[in-house]
Amino acid sequence: MKISKTPLLLLCFIITGQLMFSQNKTLKYKNVVAENRESEANIKVVSDCVNSLIHDKMMEVEKLLDDAYMGYGPAINDSITKQETMASWNKTRKIRTNETVGFVTQTFRILKGNLKGDWVSQWGTYAFTQNGKDIKLPYQLTARVNNGKINRSTIYYDNLAAIETLGYQITPPKQD
Repeated sequence: MKISKTPLLLLCFIITGQLMFSQNKTLKYKNVVAENRESEANIKVVSDCVNSLIHDKMMEVEKLLDDAYMGYGPAINDSITKQETMASWNKTRKIRTNETVGFVTQTFRILKGNLKGDWVSQWGTYAFTQNGKDIKLPYQLTARVNNGKINRSTIYYDNLAAIETLGYQITPPKQD
């Protein structure tokens, strides 16, 4: 049986290249994440923004969100601009009462890549009354702060739990 050297050499080259590439892509934590040198100031920006949203201080929110702000979540394709955020909370204000929020925060700095910057993570519970029903909504918010303003954020919360508490039901599609 005769084996051709060309495919064997090509296979060895591909495997060696993959091993070298994967080793170069593995970054150590300390090379990517560092202490946020503006931690107290950045935590204050995010905390003040969240509290201002809840307590209807929209002029303060306006100051704390960058003009190019983009918010993402809770669903994978959800996104919202600064103007849309302001309009959404103004609409929310008309249907919710007894709004409260409690949270804890931590902060970090990303040194490389498209997420580079100072970040604040906030774990909390947003509570409110809507349609006579009390809702507690645990959430996780991570926001990037630059020059004293939030320019990007991502929020996660259980949307289904809130709508079920309000009395909505999920009906599966009919099968043929």
